[in-house]
Amino acid sequence: MNYLAAAIGYILDPGHWSGYLGIGHLMAQHVLYSLLGVGLSAIIGMPLGWWVGHTGRGRGLLVSASGAVRALPTLGLITLFGLALGIGLLAPLLALIILALPSVLAGAYTGVESADPIAVDAARAAGMSEFQVLARVEIPLGAPLLVGGLRSAGLQVIATATLAAYTGAGGLGRLMFLGLKTQDYVMMLASSLLVIALALVSEAFFTLLQRVVRPVGVRDRKAP
Repeated sequence: MNYLAAAIGYILDPGHWSGYLGIGHLMAQHVLYSLLGVGLSAIIGMPLGWWVGHTGRGRGLLVSASGAVRALPTLGLITLFGLALGIGLLAPLLALIILALPSVLAGAYTGVESADPIAVDAARAAGMSEFQVLARVEIPLGAPLLVGGLRSAGLQVIATATLAAYTGAGGLGRLMFLGLKTQDYVMMLASSLLVIALALVSEAFFTLLQRVVRPVGVRDRKAP
């Protein structure tokens, strides 16, 4: 049996897109979980990363903590939070936020640190406050690296959001767990292909966004 062709046929079958366990509903949940995970991690990580990048304070501690967080097993975190908080979305959402934070933090503080020192010194010489230097010079110049951090976080979260089904939440992981339970490998492969498709869409979006936020002078210099 050609599992790949069968999985593509499963996806293209309109009958598999409707209902509570339909592809459309589960994909919408998966996208929502991913957006929440990356969005909430950005709300936490971007200001902290900008502050560390601008002041240089706590950088070593932040790098060490980020490395330790990257080493945490996501499934273990979901299990731990699930035992503490019960079934539902909250446990996997907390794990997704923790998973995304290191990439967001790295993108934020390295972006600020990469700002041209000449431009930063010129802003200070012009009388800008430290907040104005950060907001008007360092953050815009470091935006491509920040988006790169969000891009990495997005890919990680989209792939890991399948584990939300482990605690009874939705998403495309429902098809994977159901397929595993019933030995329906076509369903499992179809779910995997859909997750890959979402990851490719995310990659394309953030690649385009990186080009858009790149400062005009930098874009002009890199233009062929």
